[in-house]
Amino acid sequence: MSLLDAFRITLRAIFANRLRSALTSLGIVIGVSSVIVLIAVGQGTQQGVTDRIRGLGTGLIFIESSAAATTAQTGGGAGLAESTLVQGDADAIEANAIPGVAGVASRVAIDAQVVAGANNVGATVISTSSEYGEVRDLGMLTGSFITPLHDQEGWMVAVLGTRVAETLYPGEDPVGREVRLSFGGGRLTLPFSVVGVLEEQGGASEANDQAFVPLTGLASRIRFLYTPTGDLRVSQIDVQAQSGADEARVKEDITELLLFRHETTQPDFVIQSQDDLISAATEVSNTLSILLGSIAGISLLVGGIGVFNIMLVSVSERTREVGIRRAVGATTRDIVKQFVTEALTLTLFGGLAGMAIGVGVSLAVDGREIGGQVMTMLIQPWSILAAFGVATAVGLASGIYPAYRAATIDPIAALRT
Repeated sequence: MSLLDAFRITLRAIFANRLRSALTSLGIVIGVSSVIVLIAVGQGTQQGVTDRIRGLGTGLIFIESSAAATTAQTGGGAGLAESTLVQGDADAIEANAIPGVAGVASRVAIDAQVVAGANNVGATVISTSSEYGEVRDLGMLTGSFITPLHDQEGWMVAVLGTRVAETLYPGEDPVGREVRLSFGGGRLTLPFSVVGVLEEQGGASEANDQAFVPLTGLASRIRFLYTPTGDLRVSQIDVQAQSGADEARVKEDITELLLFRHETTQPDFVIQSQDDLISAATEVSNTLSILLGSIAGISLLVGGIGVFNIMLVSVSERTREVGIRRAVGATTRDIVKQFVTEALTLTLFGGLAGMAIGVGVSLAVDGREIGGQVMTMLIQPWSILAAFGVATAVGLASGIYPAYRAATIDPIAALRT
């Protein structure tokens, strides 16, 4: 029996039991599409995190207080009281002219409500210095960023991120207008004059949803930012490394300097580069992808068990047909080929349909907001090939035993069935 003949017999058997065949293939469809979609979710998450980190700037090294980092990652000022970093640390890094350091900027991040007339928006207020815009490579749409004069005089000026400006002043230029920043649930409200608006920093950048004010100006009105010895507390220090600089060496030099300034042998701060953050995020995302892929693989395995079960049922139902074929000269190989072809056809059709559905769902979900989160889907060709390959292997494995069982049926006993 040729392969074409086996395929014709397979199609007749499938169409003779359309509903059963469709339900059998459905398990494979769900398994293959699940593998593609869930791996796309995991890889998209990794890509989104990587883009967000790279969107912060280039060649950045982040310094955080160990105690503050465990209590508050961003905003709110919850970890500021525990911070061991002060403005003097940033000044010392810059003053010591550490090789490979291109710029230094300290910052304090506090959550606030930004109000302009009848409009308001929640934003993270970054209280920083004029160097921050250059260190973070922030371009301006209109106006200017914080200037050295603003730092020296402690001016109450603000630079708005793109989305903050669009929310407060839709279709208008906010430069020269006034905004009010409300801290601590409205317990403290301060007026600021808008001097600039950032250009769009890219969809993954947090700067679009932030407002920037001079640290000296805010500190002069919020006294808890100062330590008892008069140093200005900061929550983070950003260091920009020069292009081509050995970032590991830069981190070592900064560590030695801060250990000396803090008079300790054990670091009370954490230093991480962008590459460190990306590596950590990649490791977590890869683990997530493996977990999601494994869960989807289980559904694919369940679909294979369904094919195996149906093929056993098919052998039992067609015992007489097998006996007739054996009686008219069909060999054991012909019977095996017939049932293996049927199992493979069911899984291949299910695999192709699953591929189409998985890719379609991934494309449809990409960029949509679900549960307050914008989904990023990254379809990986290897996930499509892997899912289809596993489906094919499952179909082959599901057809071998039923085919062998059919081939070993005694023709005489089969004809009596």
